[in-house]
Amino acid sequence: MRYTLDEIETFLAVMELGTITAAAARLNLSKSVISKRISDLERTLGAALFRRNAGRIRPTETALRLDDRLRPALAELTAATESTAWGGAGDDALRGTLTIAAPMSFGTLYLSPIIARFAAMHPEMELRIDYDDRARDLLHEGFDIAIRIGHLRDTALMQRKLCEAETIACASPAYLDRYGRPTGLADLADHQVIGYHHMSNARLWELGKGVPPTLHSRITLNNGEAMRDMAVEGLGLVILPDFIANPAIEQGLLEPILIDMDSRTLPIVAVWPPITPIPPKLRRFVDHLLAELDGGRPWQSK
Repeated sequence: MRYTLDEIETFLAVMELGTITAAAARLNLSKSVISKRISDLERTLGAALFRRNAGRIRPTETALRLDDRLRPALAELTAATESTAWGGAGDDALRGTLTIAAPMSFGTLYLSPIIARFAAMHPEMELRIDYDDRARDLLHEGFDIAIRIGHLRDTALMQRKLCEAETIACASPAYLDRYGRPTGLADLADHQVIGYHHMSNARLWELGKGVPPTLHSRITLNNGEAMRDMAVEGLGLVILPDFIANPAIEQGLLEPILIDMDSRTLPIVAVWPPITPIPPKLRRFVDHLLAELDGGRPWQSK
């Protein structure tokens, strides 16, 4: 049985992106080359990897099983190669590609200039950055590292705390003048709250030791800045990280509520797959983040 690393990388790119066209763009190859590599791998394995119908492809059960096993194996192979080739004494240049996932608002407001400075320090590195509030599957989606906000549930990942944020419950002064200012969690039942796609209202409104009532959201969004904008327009109560809420509060567009209740502290952490040894590009990037963020809240000094 003979297959090539190029065929494996191509297969994993098609699995991750879902189309041959997208994989061709990612790998800077023609669609015909992508199709041939997939066909060659199928012939070598003696099994179909994709079902093709009307220009669309769907992975087979064989492809799903193969993806589960190949992706972590390829990550280990890449890490071992980079550690050996580029981690030796006398060669400080980082090469290869670093793929980063991070939340949208934190990424655009604070992370981009930090990553830009890292890129300037290492001109031979290629960086691929994806800002999305979803918690991405690092191995299956091909990411080296992710920045996440909140307490992690995936204990299989390595992690390093970078800094932290506080949550702030707030609303527009006009909304509060019209509907009243809640003084406790029970009062929330009489209000509209602006929902967040990636977390239930019950979890989002965990303040102090009380249990929030069943909350209704007429408007639910997938991004904190968009939630803030809805609250500024007087459409309901919202709870946000301080790095999103504070500028609007300082401008008088939002007013904090429930200030006598304990707010939640949210750790902001870097996470990566448990690869040993850790590749130099990953180790140096984490060190860079730690130096830049310094365990605090950089937005407080702005």
